Amino acid sequence: MKKSLGPIILAYPMPVWVIGTYGGDGKPNAATAAAGMVCCRKPPCIAVSFREATYTYRNLKERQAFTVNIPSESHIKETDYFGIATGRREDKFAATGLSPIPSSLVDAPYVGEFPIVFECKLIHTLELGSHTQFIGEILDVKVDEEVLGEKGFPNLKKLKPLVYDIGHATYYGIGEFLGKAFSIGQGIIRP
Repeated sequence: MKKSLGPIILAYPMPVWVIGTYGGDGKPNAATAAAGMVCCRKPPCIAVSFREATYTYRNLKERQAFTVNIPSESHIKETDYFGIATGRREDKFAATGLSPIPSSLVDAPYVGEFPIVFECKLIHTLELGSHTQFIGEILDVKVDEEVLGEKGFPNLKKLKPLVYDIGHATYYGIGEFLGKAFSIGQGIIRP
């Protein structure tokens, strides 16, 4: 029997992304966001959501650009810090010792030590209620070569990305391989 929990956000698991922006003064900022998703294939787009009270919200509105940085398990401490400190008062890059790298494509920095970065120009904003969704068109994806797999795409075991359990406010790594998508369900299809 299922128990009703009411209308709450319990997507499992949620990706852990760090959003790179510049402030009005040109200071690089990074903010952890668990409210993110791929939202379109053509053009390739990513959506992230922030509350208006956040420093990143203002940066996104002013600069019309952002990066999505995918941290690995080895940077869990810095990733969590990026989500609990505010760029209004803190230089998050100086505090963590991580490197803000200027994007050559958009007006936003990325985290040099994180293995994957999406460089995005803001193309839409949608006021939803407590959060505003920012949709960015992906202009380029940069990946550290050491996390690439046999087909030239990131290998999850090498990447070791973080996922977030919103119900318990905890981070996890990725589990074991279970099967190939668009393949393991083939046995159910009727001729």
